[in-house]
Amino acid sequence: MLKQTPLNAVHRAAGARMVDFGGWDMPVHYGSQIDEHHAVRRDAGMFDVSHMRAVDLSGAGAREFLRYALANNVDKLKDSGRALYSCLLRPDGGVLDDLIVYFLREDFFRIVVNAGTTDKDVAWFRRLLGERAPRLTLSPRDDLAMIAVQGPHARAKVWAALPGSDAATAEMKPFFGREVDTGAGPAFVARTGYTGEDGFEVMVPAARAEATWNALVAAGVRPCGLGARDTLRLEAGMNLYGQDMDESTSPLAAGLAWTVDLASPRDFVGKAALVAHPPARRLTGLLLQDAGGVLRAHQKVGTAHGDGEVTSGTFSPTLGKSIALASLPTEVAAGDVVHVAVRDKRLAARVVKPPFVRNGKVLVS
Repeated sequence: MLKQTPLNAVHRAAGARMVDFGGWDMPVHYGSQIDEHHAVRRDAGMFDVSHMRAVDLSGAGAREFLRYALANNVDKLKDSGRALYSCLLRPDGGVLDDLIVYFLREDFFRIVVNAGTTDKDVAWFRRLLGERAPRLTLSPRDDLAMIAVQGPHARAKVWAALPGSDAATAEMKPFFGREVDTGAGPAFVARTGYTGEDGFEVMVPAARAEATWNALVAAGVRPCGLGARDTLRLEAGMNLYGQDMDESTSPLAAGLAWTVDLASPRDFVGKAALVAHPPARRLTGLLLQDAGGVLRAHQKVGTAHGDGEVTSGTFSPTLGKSIALASLPTEVAAGDVVHVAVRDKRLAARVVKPPFVRNGKVLVS
């Protein structure tokens, strides 16, 4: 049996095409993936991301524990509500997950983890807690649903749909979150997302998910499926766990060095392995130059410095060209031309630095 989010019946009533996504019954589109993609870039669209899991960490010493458990440094979180993107690593430096952690109080942090890694992440955190901080409490929030509203008009439409949210979030900076009283009850609203556009991710009790979704529809927000979410995140140069990195991948090789704090003297899980093993490859962008194919995951890439591989690829609706993220030898530089094996062809692609698109603007030519 596939797992279902609290919005499953809403998706089916709207005629969504449903697919198995990591054991969850999820909408891939509601008719036109391309139109949904453009809605987010040009106006406002929303995604059911309730399959992702909020996990609350509470108790004295929570910051000290996360200082060791995460590759990024939670000491950067000084203001209540501030969020931090980080990798959760194995001792050998492999990526268990990429996640967001919110600092709410010194004794209370909220962590949002990926759907497919939830059980693994919770088990890993519990193991570390047992070793280092057994008095802390870890609480997976199965009672919450999450809706991501993204696009240049997303915030204004959230404010229209959730009374009171405008006053509480109008001055909110990116990568902040706070609890908001919407009149119908509390919601945790964060200015974060996975599309390269502005917007909010809204967490509400599962029992209020359908009413919240319908209020957003009434405010003019277009429902979007996983298909558009993937093309949007790839245009934004954002990694997908299990595809662009996994437990066998170092974050330094996955384009995530910026999320790893090696400068501070603190120790963290995986640090020694990262220092001892500099990567031979790194994740970068490809823009297809030749016609005759689309870049897809697992295609081989030939370079002057050895072979690489496409990790994620798609046709970009915004650029009108095929784009990809690819793991290539570290000697390959932006501007180099490489060749991708697409069926029986070798197609030329130019190496570019992601993102391809951000805030509606094309950043590569």
